[in-house]
Amino acid sequence: MHSQHHNLLGANVTAALMATKNPNIERASAVSVLVIDDEKGIRGACRDTAERLGYRASVAENAGNAYKVLESQSIDIVLLDMKLPGSNSGLEMLKDIRSRYPHTVVIVITGDAKVRDAVEAIKSGAYDYLGKPFDHDDLRLILQRAEAHFNLSSENRVLRAKLRSKEGFGGMIGRAPEMEKLYRFISKAANSHHPVLIQGESGTGKELVARSIHFSGRYKDKKFIPVDCGAITPNLIESELFGHVKGAFTGASQAKDGLLAIADGGTVFLDEIGELPTDLQAKLLRAIQEKEIRPVGSTRRIPIDARILAATNRDLDAAVQNGSFRRDLFFRLNVLALRVPALRERKQDIPALVGYFIDRANQRNGLQHTVSDEALRRLLEYEWPGNVRELENSIERACAMNTENEIRPEHLPSPLLLSASGALQASLNGFVPLANLEKDAILAAVQHTRGDRLQAAKLLGIGKTTLYRKLKEYGTQV
Repeated sequence: MHSQHHNLLGANVTAALMATKNPNIERASAVSVLVIDDEKGIRGACRDTAERLGYRASVAENAGNAYKVLESQSIDIVLLDMKLPGSNSGLEMLKDIRSRYPHTVVIVITGDAKVRDAVEAIKSGAYDYLGKPFDHDDLRLILQRAEAHFNLSSENRVLRAKLRSKEGFGGMIGRAPEMEKLYRFISKAANSHHPVLIQGESGTGKELVARSIHFSGRYKDKKFIPVDCGAITPNLIESELFGHVKGAFTGASQAKDGLLAIADGGTVFLDEIGELPTDLQAKLLRAIQEKEIRPVGSTRRIPIDARILAATNRDLDAAVQNGSFRRDLFFRLNVLALRVPALRERKQDIPALVGYFIDRANQRNGLQHTVSDEALRRLLEYEWPGNVRELENSIERACAMNTENEIRPEHLPSPLLLSASGALQASLNGFVPLANLEKDAILAAVQHTRGDRLQAAKLLGIGKTTLYRKLKEYGTQV
């Protein structure tokens, strides 16, 4: 919220008393509204509607009186007439309010023939516009939407400030209950010598968890060696882990130490352990149990001192049942087991993650990107099948492709725009004609903007003429 903070307790009590005294109040709220209009009838009607909604309402007939209210009270929503008398036009006042009170939501009131004024007002920072004449229902709906927008913006600001001040554990970002549970487990596992099995979907940050375990405990001054078991070909993975002697196989022109030996008291992180061939699973189990390895082509056994951390996005219980993963190795690795939550299970951490990724991109690019509330809302609504990695890539792409300071919805990857229509899920299940995806995106944008085709065209990054033509092709009324 802006500099004049709400007394929320007092506001809630006042609203509750108002609701008790006035049965016409539709519900209680702490939101405050200022109506700025030179027509007495409109001021009164807007004030009455706002009060019936449970808002605290003030009125002003000109810019001078309006500024007195803004300077003396905390105002959340402003209803502003675009044709104010005097030297201050509504557009000038809109720009000034947005500059001085950036968290205040402004709705402009304009004549129905002045659509150009309304569009200009939107570009200058107005949340929405209300065309004259309007009735109680029109005003009620737009005020409720503005309240929801204001509340979301306030919550996001609080989350950003709160979460960005606490990076979590070992550089990990997030304070959701699921993450707090994960941090507690990492603290316990950090000083243990037992193997740890880290499970979770792709992109959740399993390697970051492994690094946190290593660098938070007694192994922190030793080596941390990651091995991607899914990226190394089966005929090379054995040599990578156990080493080989000269001439052990074609191309082995010199001896090579295995990573399990190179660790030398440190940690070997076996990422995607579920992809390890079953014959190597048996050799890894023997190495863990006997604390020694035999390089490929050698008869000599070498003692090792390495802690094993393993991770997988596969269901190892199911893999054990179908025989693709050894039961004995599973039990050996599963002495300490943790699960990294999917991003959709801790969406309250998204603002902090977005802030972190934007700050990092800004430092790298020398820019000052911020994220709009509407873009942040899209990020919060999306289900993130690719988890934190997908979010990171989305923010980096938005920063790289955007020469403006603010990241808006149109700067986000198309899956975030298509998710509401279900087109993305359809595309994942099979090939979908491009025309179908285009239609779904256009209709979803029109639905999102509640029929405002100018806003929908802007959101999609296409011309309004193109949008109108497409809607006609779909048989939608323009």
